[in-house]
Amino acid sequence: MVKVLTYEDGLAAVYGGAILGGGGGGLLDEGLKLVEEIFAAGKPQLIDITALNHEDLVACVAMVGAPSAEEQYVSNKQLCWSYQQMNAYMDHRLKGIITNENGAITTINGWLQSVLLNVPVVDAPCNGRAHPTGIMGSLSLHEQLDYQSVQFYAGGKKNYAIQGFAEGNLQNTAKTVRHASILAGGLVAVTRNPVTIGYLKEHGAPKAISAAIELGYSFLKGRTIEEKLKNIIHLLKGKHIVSGKVKDFSLLKENGFDVGSLTVEDVKLTFWNEYMTLSKAGMIQSRFPDLMMTFDIERMVPVPSASIKEGMHIAVIQVDQSHLYLSSTMKNAELLQEIDMIISKVL
Repeated sequence: MVKVLTYEDGLAAVYGGAILGGGGGGLLDEGLKLVEEIFAAGKPQLIDITALNHEDLVACVAMVGAPSAEEQYVSNKQLCWSYQQMNAYMDHRLKGIITNENGAITTINGWLQSVLLNVPVVDAPCNGRAHPTGIMGSLSLHEQLDYQSVQFYAGGKKNYAIQGFAEGNLQNTAKTVRHASILAGGLVAVTRNPVTIGYLKEHGAPKAISAAIELGYSFLKGRTIEEKLKNIIHLLKGKHIVSGKVKDFSLLKENGFDVGSLTVEDVKLTFWNEYMTLSKAGMIQSRFPDLMMTFDIERMVPVPSASIKEGMHIAVIQVDQSHLYLSSTMKNAELLQEIDMIISKVL
């Protein structure tokens, strides 16, 4: 089934995606701005995964980089270039677009390409929540013997502009694209790793885009921050952990990532773009891929880690991973070990 998306769906997708971003997945205001651009151009199409054949091919589109980078820039031409190059590389056999994750921007990754190139977005992202590394959104392809990743990337303007093609193992190509995002001023558009629908059903997160839209509608329906949080906590089967003022906020940029921590009352959150751990009284209570998310109480909006400020009045929620649409990569202990090395620096 193909659904023609509405402007209201777009707004809901950004807010729901921002919540499922868990601290990452892009900035809310940028997502809302992108919605305006998308629906000024036309109406994107969202197709259910069951409407496609088992052997049909789709490719993932993503934005790679640090969400707080000041010089970040990606044009519509660069977005389309990466997909068109991939489709040509695959002998024009691609049947749709998938996004890498849920987030304020990442949930609607591919929607503009859907309008401009008349290609449907498949309701099955690589992951139903946001994650820091490219390989976490690679659908466990790194476990496939002798698998060679293919990635086309483009981004930046003027002296920062860069575009290219990387082919090799997933770790090396992901690092190549991450480095390209730094050279581009903080962000590149990527089309990567075509897979069959059969493979996507097993390793991706079918229905996660629809889930983000439903979550966004639920959040927006609330008239107060209390109502908004109650609505989404009920839908996600989550918990309200704490509300209060941010203190001891730290943010470092490391290898293209935002890394840091913050404290609210006796609760400490660490982040590596996304929130990685939640500790109370010095004891870790929750760990990625559990969903931890912050909300600006005064503005009544979800706020990612890159937008947190010292003294901001926020609410913190937590959702157990069992209630999320997650990729098979979120069960991979080896991928999750890298988190400990990064977060040990800020714990």
